[in-house]
Formats: sequence, structure tokens, C-alpha cells
Amino acid sequence: MSIQTFDDTRHLTGENGEFLGNSFAHSKTFSMATPFLTTSTTLSLSLSTHLHRLSSSLSSTCFPFKPNLHRVPRNPSLLASYGNPHLLFNHEDHHSTYKSLLSTRVLGPKSNFLQMGPSETSCSREILVKSSASDSSNTVISTLSQKVFGVLHLVVSLGIVLAMDKFLKQAFVAAAIKFPSALFGMFCIFSVLVILDTTIPAAATSLTNFFEPALMFIQRWLPLFYVPALVVLPLSVRDIPAASGLKICFIIAGGWLASLCVAGFTAIAIRKIVKTEMVDAEPMAKPSSFAPIEFWTWGGIFLASFVSAIFYPTALGTTARTCLPFLLASTVLGYMVGSGLPSAVKKVLHPIICCALSADLAAVAFGYISQSGVDAVLGDYLTKVSSNPGAGDILMGFLGSVILSFAFSMFKQRKLVKRHAAEIFISIILSSLFSLYSTALVGRLVGLEPSLTVSILPRCITVALALSIVSLFEGANSSLTAAAVVVTGLIGANFVQATLDKLRFRDPIARGIATASSAHGLGTAALSANEPETLPFCAIAYGLTGIFGSLFCSVPVIRQSLLAIVG
Repeated sequence: MSIQTFDDTRHLTGENGEFLGNSFAHSKTFSMATPFLTTSTTLSLSLSTHLHRLSSSLSSTCFPFKPNLHRVPRNPSLLASYGNPHLLFNHEDHHSTYKSLLSTRVLGPKSNFLQMGPSETSCSREILVKSSASDSSNTVISTLSQKVFGVLHLVVSLGIVLAMDKFLKQAFVAAAIKFPSALFGMFCIFSVLVILDTTIPAAATSLTNFFEPALMFIQRWLPLFYVPALVVLPLSVRDIPAASGLKICFIIAGGWLASLCVAGFTAIAIRKIVKTEMVDAEPMAKPSSFAPIEFWTWGGIFLASFVSAIFYPTALGTTARTCLPFLLASTVLGYMVGSGLPSAVKKVLHPIICCALSADLAAVAFGYISQSGVDAVLGDYLTKVSSNPGAGDILMGFLGSVILSFAFSMFKQRKLVKRHAAEIFISIILSSLFSLYSTALVGRLVGLEPSLTVSILPRCITVALALSIVSLFEGANSSLTAAAVVVTGLIGANFVQATLDKLRFRDPIARGIATASSAHGLGTAALSANEPETLPFCAIAYGLTGIFGSLFCSVPVIRQSLLAIVG
């Protein structure tokens, strides 16, 4: 092969005169027939040709320059270094040197070809900056819109649940129906969801998803709505003699444990008899934990409203309204602090207890500083007057909505409810009968006054139904009934989880039924806060225990037998 050189361009030809390509050097002519030169030249020409094609393609799309591969101006310093062909081909690093020469001469000493990173052009950087700024702005707008939509979704869904509860209450009052309207609504909602799931499954799913924000809000604050009865408990038990009070506490504490065991062990026994295999419950979402900003916000509300109420006791018209902000804030803060306690501590000091203690301490402090007395402050906490509500009235206003929300939890576990229907219903029926008759029997054995024993018969039934039950008995004390129900729930809320663990109740069905059958709403709120999967079974037991208890006491034969045992 011979190499004919001209001023700036080499024309390379083969042994038969065929044209091989162009290269670049100064004006010289030489020939070389070594295999190495032939191979190197062929590789370099192939590389040059491919680079030319690739560069031409890329330069039209993303590079601001267009390299000239046909004629490159001479570079004196380059010629000085590589002008000797023997130096070019005979050096021990001849291959790397030739590649360096080709890269430098073809692409230029400072070419940006196929380079990334620091050598980007200013145009590319400007485009990237604008694109990043645009993406960041779009992300912020999207996040903000999602938050606004989430708040609106919560307000609308929760508002519908509250409106539904209010409508049912008004309808039941107008019809003179004494049965709790919320329980009726819970079973109606559950029935509607089951029917929709059978006929139009997509509609049932959409309806459940729509109310999900409201359900999570209620579940997050569930124990808080049962606290007002505990806060004002000192006002309910003041007129009870000490000796009778001790007997009542013994009956309530021992009766709670006995009812829990009967309900739990019955459920497990029935399951074994009918040979129903236990399957895992559907996973239930847990509400989010409390953020520091929430704690500081409620703390600020408490301090500001507490100081304001001391200097201006009727700033909002009445003392109940003026005390409402700091009493509500103290209740919420107590629940937040209790929820943040270690798990081992919460098993013996439940957040519900911390919540009630916090509100009572705030009432004691305000009563002492303002010299109005703690009884007056507790009276303002729960007025039971819609035109002059206290903090407790606001919280208890959610109880109906809480019961309605149980329908959605039951629906989510409908397959498990259907599968274990036998053990659920039988255990609840037996537990309800046991609670009524055991209370009457132990009351007589310990020598408790018959009127007081009758008053605490429905100790395991929610307050609304318990009050309607004792109205069927002459001489009953409704205030004592409410206090007994609250104390039962208090004991259950504080000790139910540890007791269930000791008794080795592992599955959510047995745990849920045992809890709600023995400690009604307070126990349900306490257990479901840590174990959301038990909530559907707590809700079923919570409702059915009250319904069956009311039905049993409505039967004259059962009512007369209870009175005979009481004496």
C-alpha cells in the first residue's frame, strides 16, 4: 500500500490502486507494506467513517457545532509533534498515539463530541434549568391541590354522616321510639352495603371509598368521644354510701372479668363444635399518629383560652361557652399524651384514663383559681343543653356518628362475619343473659340494696340502651345506672388488652366479642385503637349486646325472674 500526501489531506490507496479513504498530515510520500500498518490504517479509516456519520446525525439534533471531517486547518504544534511518520508508527506506544492523533485532528482539541456533564452547552443548561423550575412548580401546585381536595373530601363525607345521625334522631323523637336511632342506622347502612355488594359491587366499593376519610377521622379520635361520661363521674357517685359503693365496685369489676371470659370462651367453643376453620381477617388501616404541630396548636389554645376565661368568665356569653375551649383542649391534649406513652405503660394506663384525668385536672385548677369550685366547672363541661353546650357535649355529639361508622367496618369484614355467624350470635346471646343474671345473683349474695342492684343490672350495655332498660324496673336510679356503665367501660378500657393476652385469646373474633360484650363502647374504643382488625366484631357485639339485653328485659317472665333473684 502507498500513501500519497498533499498539503492537508492524504489519499490512501491499496496495492491495486483502489481508493481507501482520506487522512491528514503534512506533505510527504512514503510506503509501507507491513501488516500492522494495513490493519491500523483500515481500523482508523473505519473509525473515521463511523464517527463522521454519527457526528453528522447528532449535530443536526442536539449539538450546536458541526465538525468538518474533510478538511482540518493545520496546527503547527501538532505538526511539530507528529510530523515524523517514523515517530508516528515506530514508537512503542504507536497505537495509542495514532488514536490520540485521529481524535485530536478529526474532532478538534476541545471538541464536545459525546461528552456529558461539565462541558454542556449554555443552551442545554438553560433548557434544563427552565424544565426543572417548571417541574418543581407543577409538583408544588399538585401537592397543594391534593391537600385542599383531601380536606374538602373529609368535610363533605363527615358532614353527611353527622347529618344522617341528626336526621335519624329527629325522626325517632318525632315517632316516640325509644330505641337508639344510631344502632338502627348502623344496621340499615350495613344492610344497604351488603345488598349493593350483591347486586352492584362497584357501587358498594365506591360508597365505602367515599366515606373513608370520615371513617379514618372517627377511628383516630374514637376514644375521645366516650370520655365526657368519665370526666363528670365524680358528680354521679357522690350520693352513694361508701359501703354500698364498695359492693358495687366489686360487682362491676368481678362481673366485667366474668362476662369477658364467658363471651370469649363461648366463641372459641362454638367454633370448635361447628368446626369452622379460622382465617385471617381483612387488614384494616391504622390512623396516622399525632404530629408535633397538633400538640403545640392545642397547647396554645389551652393556654390562651384558660387565661382569658380567668379574667373574662363570660366572654362568650356563658361560663360553659367560655370554658369550652380550654376544657376541650385539655381533653384532647390528655389523649395525645396518653397515646404517646410506651406500649407497656398503656396496658395499665390507657389513653382514655389520661384523657379524663387531664380534663379533671384542668377543671380543678380553674375552679381553684377562679374560686368557682370544681363542681361548677364539671357542670359546665357537660351541660346536656343544646343551646348552651360544653366541651363534653361537643364530644358526645359524635357518638351517633361513631355508631353509624361501625357499619362500614362490619362491611369490610363481611366474609368473616358470615363465616363465623354461629359463634358470634350464640356467644353474644349467652353473654348477655349471663351478665344480667350474674349481677342480680351477686348483688343479693353481697347484701346490696335491691334498688341499687336493679340499677346496675345493665352494666355491660351502652348507656342509651341501659337507661331504657332500667326504666322498665320500678325504683331504679338512672344516675347510678349511667355511673355503673361508665365504670365498667373504664375498667375494660384500662385492662382489656392485658387480660385478653393473659387468657390467650389470639384471634380478632374472640377478642372483639369478649371486649364489647363486657365493656361496651369504651372497651371497643380502647381495643380498636391498637387493634383495628377487631373493630368489626366489637361493633357487632356492641350493638347486639344492647339489642338482646333490651329484648330480654322486655319479656315479662325474664324481668320477673330477675326481680325474684334480686329479692
